[in-house]
Parts: sequence; structure tokens; C-alpha cells
Amino acid sequence: MATPMTPTQWLRALRAEGVTCIVEMPGWRTNSRNHKGPWGPVHAAMIHHTAGEGPGLSRLCFTGTPQLPGPLCHDYLDRAGRLYLVGSGRANHAGTVAQNAFTAVLNGRAAHPAPDAAEPIDGNRHSYGLECENSGALGREWTPAQYDVAVRVQAARCRHHGWSANSVWAHREATRRKPVDPRLNMGALRAAVAARLAHPANWNPNDAKDDDMPRRSNPKVKPVKRRPGGQWLTVPLSGGLVTGPADYSGTVFLRLSGVPAGAPIQTRYVETTSGKRSKNGPAVEHVGTEGDTFIAVTNGGGHVDSAAVLSVEYIVFDDADTHTLVSGQAQVLYWK
Repeated sequence: MATPMTPTQWLRALRAEGVTCIVEMPGWRTNSRNHKGPWGPVHAAMIHHTAGEGPGLSRLCFTGTPQLPGPLCHDYLDRAGRLYLVGSGRANHAGTVAQNAFTAVLNGRAAHPAPDAAEPIDGNRHSYGLECENSGALGREWTPAQYDVAVRVQAARCRHHGWSANSVWAHREATRRKPVDPRLNMGALRAAVAARLAHPANWNPNDAKDDDMPRRSNPKVKPVKRRPGGQWLTVPLSGGLVTGPADYSGTVFLRLSGVPAGAPIQTRYVETTSGKRSKNGPAVEHVGTEGDTFIAVTNGGGHVDSAAVLSVEYIVFDDADTHTLVSGQAQVLYWK
């Protein structure tokens, strides 16, 4: 389960990611709707536009309206690139969302399907919300400073939780009720977030050098039948993933058959040195789906210690049945 970030963790993550113009609104650390519903576990970071521009929007996001009380987001980003910290906890920003859209971000899928009409999921419980000052009018561009900070904010959330950029979604990707919120190329935004996650948090795009090219590791997953539930299982690969010392970023994609719909699944990266376990990465939660279950095991930025070998494990919390590891492939970049 992904436990929501504390205010202190969030400030630290923002500053590490290079967000320098931060406005802490008085009372933001305790401004929440937690008394109206649960907050967490969190699985995604949503981006919105305000559908209006001008002074007073930060205060509106903080207090809301009689019809929709605040906070209306966790963070508000103005066109100058100033980030206002609005709330910490449940916020009135997403409303209900479609199951298929939620499943995509929950499992870190690159494809974000058009949301179904039914909306059984409480988006306010499971997603962070970033409101960005933009009218939403056709042709109304985001300023370069605003866009840069938006990328850093979403990267900071993903880096803390070990998510890939695929856990970033637009409000319009979660519900049919907001068909243009926001008017952004989300593929490009997620690519920009992924580029940040492939580097240390203090990286800047202008720092890139010609000799800083990563190496690729793309071994295939070996199929295995009758795998038991209730225990951590190593993902067998056709070749080595990464051997340290190295920095790395990437995803190992898995296809599982026979996992009951709704069954909890956890994944993690691990390291072994001289054949012995030397490090366990944080566990990330997934959920079994109808038919085959597709999982993206992502680390947005990690380090393999000297002489250690990187691998991936998963556990299906279902003791009653066995399942099949059908296929998969790694897509990992690493720097020696």
C-alpha cells in the first residue's frame, strides 16, 4: 500500500526535485477533508487546469465554495511557476472516477483508456491533485516556467513512491465529466516526468551531456506454470538485469494468468551479493484483474551497490490457487 506523504516529506521532495518558488499557505499542513472520508492508500498523481485565471485562485483552492468546500487540491501552480501548498490529506479535486482508468494507473500501465461511464472509485481518496492556472481555452499555452514546475511536482510524487510516470493522469483521463481538463499533451508530460525519473532528483534538462548516455537492459521474462501464491517469487529473466555499481531506471512488465480479480499483488526490486540477499526495495501494490493481469514493476530511479545483482520479485496474496507467469520483458536504462 502507498501511504500518503506527510507535509514534511512533501516539502523535502519538492526541494530535492528543484522546485524553488514555494508558498506555504497558512494552515496547509492540516487543511483536509479527512473528516468526510478516508485518505489513502494513494496510487496516482492527477493534474487539472483551473478553467479560469487571475488573482485569488490560491485562496479559492484553499477554502473552496459552499457547494464544494476546500481544499480543492493539494497544490496550486500559478502561471509564473509559483507553487502554493494548499492542503495535506483528502481534497475535493477528483470526485468519482472510472474503474478502468483507475486500474491503469494502479498497475502503472502506459496505455490510459477512455474512461467508462460508471464511476465506482473514490478518486479523492486515492489520488493527489495539482491545480494549474490556465483558462482551458483553445490555444492558451502553459508558460515554460509553469510547465517545468508541473513536471517536477509530478516527478517528486512518483519518485517518493517508486511509481513510474504512468501513475500521472489528467482529470479528463479519469472521468467523462471533464473532457478537456487539462488541455495538455499527456503523453509528452509523462515523457518529461519519465526523463526526470531517469536521473537524480537534482537533475536539470540542460545538464544533459553527450557522454551521459545510458545502457539498455531488455531481457525477456521466462514463462513459469503453477506458481504458488502467498510467497515472494523471483521473476526469471533470459539475461541479467543490472550488475552494480550502477544507477538505473526502468520497468519490468509482467503478464500473469490465473490470478483472481481483486487479489492483492506486491512487487519489488531486490539485490543479491555473492548469492545472498543484500537489499530489498520498497514493495508496490497492484491488483489482479479479470482475465490476465498485466503489471508494470517500475523504479523511477535506483542504485545497485557494487558487485550486487538486481532482480525483481512479486507475491500474489492468494493461497488457494496457483497461477502462471505467462510472459514479460524488462525495459531498463542504467548508468555505470
